Amino acid sequence: MTATEPDTRAVAEPAQEEVVLQIDDLVVEFPVGGGRTVHAVSGVSLDVRRGETLGLVGESGCGKSTTGRAIMQLPRPTSGSVRFHGHDLATLSAAGLREVRPKLQMIFQDPISSLNPRRRITDIVGDPLAVWGRGDERERLVPEVLEAVGLDPDQVGDRRPHQFSGGQCQRVSIARALVLEPEVLICDEPVSALDVSVQAQILNLLEDMKARYGLTLVFIAHDLGVVRNISDRVAVMYLGRICEIGEATTVFDRPAHPYTRLLASSIPSLDTAAQVDPTEADRAGGEIPSPLDPPSGCRFRTRCPLATERCAAEEPQLREVRPGTRVACHHPLVDPDTGAASAVASSAEKGL
Repeated sequence: MTATEPDTRAVAEPAQEEVVLQIDDLVVEFPVGGGRTVHAVSGVSLDVRRGETLGLVGESGCGKSTTGRAIMQLPRPTSGSVRFHGHDLATLSAAGLREVRPKLQMIFQDPISSLNPRRRITDIVGDPLAVWGRGDERERLVPEVLEAVGLDPDQVGDRRPHQFSGGQCQRVSIARALVLEPEVLICDEPVSALDVSVQAQILNLLEDMKARYGLTLVFIAHDLGVVRNISDRVAVMYLGRICEIGEATTVFDRPAHPYTRLLASSIPSLDTAAQVDPTEADRAGGEIPSPLDPPSGCRFRTRCPLATERCAAEEPQLREVRPGTRVACHHPLVDPDTGAASAVASSAEKGL
């Protein structure tokens, strides 16, 4: 990178904190015939620190789940790099990737369909050990992780997924992910298919498992309240790009990007004085563009009342607007020089 090129990565602050997962300029595209391409993820760059929970949030179709799968190389990204302890997963051979995968595990969105209906619970949880030549540890580790996620091994071991509720199946999925003792856990909408009361149980369980096993979490969700409560930092995605990243409370309480402000307005709050006017959600004009033909420049510009000609001509790069917060916007709601509300913030109050 030259002195004149912008630093577009959402880097970890402070620098001494260990970065275990580094995603650089990640691109995922899918050809759909007729010479057309779905631009699912376009140049996403993130650093994930050891021991943190990084939330990845955005509307349905923004590319957050695709980003999670691309980190896991399921499938491999179109371009870009995913470095785990310095090893670029995107360039590893199949054998090299296989060696790394036990340390990177994923919890999938639908807890029931992600489990083999013909297999017993002990087999579902224990199979990863057999695949990795650790079958001799099965009798010790399977009961241990089942108990850790709140399931009695003696009662559930011989049963099958269809005999359990969605919440219980998600506990089994978490146990299966933990049995290989991973360092990083990618959670793809892990509570979206569950009732609210069960969601709270699973979120508390993930927090407990994070502390018990020393996990680093990438938590993908569209429920902003859930992301805010569980995340240390939050990255906000819109149409395949990161538009803002920062500490969770700061991002939602003092958003720096107009799109983040729009999202924040949809979070229910008992503190009505602090809550953004909920009618703001109706003030963003237009529909979400198609990833088949994303807008030039800033992808949010077609819905943003602050958009100018520059927004159409020039793609905004992530830049720091206050300590720990980076935003990709030509007209951020925060003054980069002072960290205070910018002059356009008052306009946003009226126009968003």
